[in-house]
Amino acid sequence: MKRFKSNILTAGVVITALSLGSCSESFLDVSSKTESTTGNFYKTEGDAWRALIGCYDGWRQISSNPGSANIYLQATVMSDECYGSTGNGDGRGFQMLDQFDQSQSPSDLQYFSTNWKVYYAGVYRCNEMLTHTYTWSNPANEGLYMGEAHALRALLYFDMVRMWGNIPLFTAPSEENRAQADPAEVYALIVDDLKYAIANIPANANLGTDNFGRITKYAAEALLARVYLYYTGYYGKELGFTNEAGETTGTCTKAEALAAVEDVISSGNYSLVSNFKNLWPAASLDPIPGELGWSSSSTYAGDANSEVILAQNFTPTQDYDGNNDSNRWLVMMGMRNLNDTEKGYGKGWGACNITPAFIDKYLAGDPRYTASVIDLEAEGCDKIDGWQTSVNDWREYTGYTVKKYTPMVFGNGLPATNATGTAGFQECNAQPWVIVRYADVLLMAAELGSAQAANHLNAVRSRAGLPALALTQQNIMDERARELAFEGIRYWDLLRQGVETLADAVAASGGDVLNGGVPGTVTYNKEKIIRTKGLNQIPEDQITLSNGVLKQNEGWY
Repeated sequence: MKRFKSNILTAGVVITALSLGSCSESFLDVSSKTESTTGNFYKTEGDAWRALIGCYDGWRQISSNPGSANIYLQATVMSDECYGSTGNGDGRGFQMLDQFDQSQSPSDLQYFSTNWKVYYAGVYRCNEMLTHTYTWSNPANEGLYMGEAHALRALLYFDMVRMWGNIPLFTAPSEENRAQADPAEVYALIVDDLKYAIANIPANANLGTDNFGRITKYAAEALLARVYLYYTGYYGKELGFTNEAGETTGTCTKAEALAAVEDVISSGNYSLVSNFKNLWPAASLDPIPGELGWSSSSTYAGDANSEVILAQNFTPTQDYDGNNDSNRWLVMMGMRNLNDTEKGYGKGWGACNITPAFIDKYLAGDPRYTASVIDLEAEGCDKIDGWQTSVNDWREYTGYTVKKYTPMVFGNGLPATNATGTAGFQECNAQPWVIVRYADVLLMAAELGSAQAANHLNAVRSRAGLPALALTQQNIMDERARELAFEGIRYWDLLRQGVETLADAVAASGGDVLNGGVPGTVTYNKEKIIRTKGLNQIPEDQITLSNGVLKQNEGWY
């Protein structure tokens, strides 16, 4: 029989010599914890490799040590896809996010404090690596390692500038109390970092299952197109920043963005998995009733399948002693303290119940619905012992929750966090977070005006068994909503069409729910959403530590 396995990123298992600091006195505080220091490290190619491992680990910390909600959870809750949900007696932090309203949880003034520290610690690691000069025993590795570090820094900054909009920018190791930069300058660094990665990571590097989770040239190209579409949509202008000396950096044209994704397509390295459900463990793995393992009929295409261009990889060995390497947010997505051993859906904390309005976006017969959504009553979950107890402890229950990212359980009830069911169900989930899929690249190419735009759009629809559509911007966006649902993308797709578009979509997603088994209603105030400009709260403790140099985003004070 097939067993559920986790592909382990070689570069992600070893922890760097420079470990994550506590930031108790400064919002940027990363200190050496071993014999290696900046004085005797960062010299040889081996040092560069160890430093790169640290950069990858720093990036992974955004999910392994995410604080209250990592960027995936934020985007899923703040879009029109899902309500905040969680337990009926829990704090209302997820409702604060979902409603864009501090009054939902007035005491949560530093909701993202850990996130802020983790992101800047990751940037610090990348800056340390990129600032030094190394002796290369294999010169070919210089462009590869440094290209990966540039791309990782770009990923970290792209998340931060989307979440918070107004952030300090550091391109070298520093503990300076620095004011927030013009977002255009941050994006200029992101673009230049991605272009460096594209130019320097060899085309044949980091491909294949052994390198799953490492950044390729093609991942950097796909991210460049994503950055272009988001920036030009949200800010309504072209990329590029001109400093006081008249020097312009970080430019990227629409033609360049299109060329980047078309290179991904023409490379021949990626293809659509033939059956959509096989992309997702919970949609394709069949637990053996009463046993530890999965049946031979399981059809999961695997973590490193032909459609994955970039994923954040994890290992099922996290603990409560500071070892952070698992997908720590996945437990939030499980059914509220309820296992379905027949289907393999594992228990969790009940976040992100899907809005009925988003369910209505699926077309009749679209197989992406059953692969993406757990229709709890249609699938018979309401027949499980303990079902009513679960519903009575569930906030904003709608009857629908996310299948793409749900914890898994074996047929004997043990968590499918490792092959033996011995790793904790809360802290040791290891399903990769897929950052970029080939389907997304095809749809970006269509949106950017590829000569094959109609073919790209309809290739995605054809895989779902749906008829061809006319090539229009609205049809592309509607297809993105269905294809990429619950992957942490929809929120940014809405926001780049304008904060009013986001507000309209979120407001329209309000509806009837059960709160602890009692009927209730979720409603939204569009003006509150618009006032925030779609940005998150900057942690108040960071504003205090900066002595007021940092300023809170509008709508969060």
